Amino acid sequence: MHNNLTLPHDVVIAGAGPVGLLLACELRLANLSVLVLEQAADPRSPLKRLPFGMRGLSAPTIDALYRRGMLDNIAAPQRAKDDPGRAASNGAHWMQQPRRPAGHFAGIQFYHDDIDTSQWPYRLPSPAGTSMAVEMEALESTLATRASAMGVEIRRGAGVETFEQSDDGVSIRAGGETFHGRWLVGCDGGRSTVRKAAGFEFAGTEPEFTGYSIAVEIADPDKLAPGRHYTPTGMYTYAHPGTIAMVEFDGAAFHRTQPITCELVQAVLRRVSGTDVTLTALQLATTWTDRACQATTYRKGRVLLAGDAAHIHSPLGGQGLNLGLGDAMNLGWKLAATIRGDAPAALLDSYWTERHPVGTQILDWSRAQVALMRPSRSSRALEAIIRDLIATPDGATYFAERAWGVSLRYHLGGGHPLVGRSAPDFELACGMRLGELLRDGRGLLLDFDPRAPLRALADRWRGRINYVASDARDRLGLTAVLVRPDGFVAWATDIEPDLKETAQAAARWFGEPDAAYQKA
Repeated sequence: MHNNLTLPHDVVIAGAGPVGLLLACELRLANLSVLVLEQAADPRSPLKRLPFGMRGLSAPTIDALYRRGMLDNIAAPQRAKDDPGRAASNGAHWMQQPRRPAGHFAGIQFYHDDIDTSQWPYRLPSPAGTSMAVEMEALESTLATRASAMGVEIRRGAGVETFEQSDDGVSIRAGGETFHGRWLVGCDGGRSTVRKAAGFEFAGTEPEFTGYSIAVEIADPDKLAPGRHYTPTGMYTYAHPGTIAMVEFDGAAFHRTQPITCELVQAVLRRVSGTDVTLTALQLATTWTDRACQATTYRKGRVLLAGDAAHIHSPLGGQGLNLGLGDAMNLGWKLAATIRGDAPAALLDSYWTERHPVGTQILDWSRAQVALMRPSRSSRALEAIIRDLIATPDGATYFAERAWGVSLRYHLGGGHPLVGRSAPDFELACGMRLGELLRDGRGLLLDFDPRAPLRALADRWRGRINYVASDARDRLGLTAVLVRPDGFVAWATDIEPDLKETAQAAARWFGEPDAAYQKA
């Protein structure tokens, strides 16, 4: 058992962004003591609000928020802001389009009416959809409120400076104080102090462009065509009256190398757009690049990484936030089980083996978009082909499946194709939905044809798993399904359940297949 007298916190998290806050909430579900250290004294920032603070949430993220009872709190503020007039005034130029966009790949849009959701047989109708837009500030505020209500201690203005780890824990210096924890998790962004101080290798590809997100006043706005445009030097997107995103393929020459002035932005915009447009005022600006790097391991001793601290890439397609939140959901229950002593030693290692390939795939997805955006004749030829493909039902469905995270599947073994996927939101005859049964952060054994042996298995794991015996409106041909605490299927069957197979699947986090099977 852990000793809170010598180590006041089970887990110290560096970074109070969405990833760190969600992880903190997951750990509190297991009654662990959690401290979050955040460098910024004030969480508010204009870059977290419209127009630049808009983020797209993918299916796994929405599923996670729904399963923890947070989706309505996050969606409500956004619905209040989503009237067309306000959105248009804040740069959401897509609101004025005749068709409803579902996303884009390197600026090439695909549309909802082209997507064939029947190709996703394991997604059932649910209060949680497949995509959703939120304002970063609203998401972060909701998570911070929940974390505080759950008993998470959040220290702002106290960024991690240095730390030392031993066999028993980590001693952390932050904000002029020293804190102690059994584990330290770096959720402190792309320039992570935790990652650098711990000596994690961060490997990948260097940037090809400088990206700009700017809010400006324009003397002659008619010189810029609304929408997204490829040009001989890069790409720009313009939304009236003065919201612009643009990239210039300059090898990231202007990223954090000098102040972002109105004169600098005007010069870049003129080069990229090929116009002599004149800017009269710069209201807000930030730069970014397409550098794509990933930690080669997510753990060193008692130090772990999650979110941008573990992987960075361009913001194209809006994958970074979702990737980080997926890290938090995957790591939370595994770290909690490890601290409680409930888990086999290999469980925490599975955080890296499951999430690192997902990060690698997202980095390559980002690199592919950069290749399509390059100002070259070959890229324009490839763009024409992708435009044709993405406009077909199969093409739009493929891109939606990837961009929305519907295709996410962990390689957990087992013969059923549902294993490793996000659990369908079964509507049960008892009146509950599967998503509602995961609020407490425990695993779930769902028995559609109630039988005593499965109940006996669940009794063996009482306190770590919930057992529910109920038929469902559409059970997808299944007789039973075992769902991990993060909502992913560990085992499923459409025949008479094999008790040993069920116990072995559960043992991936319990570590006692033989005892559990013999007890049953």
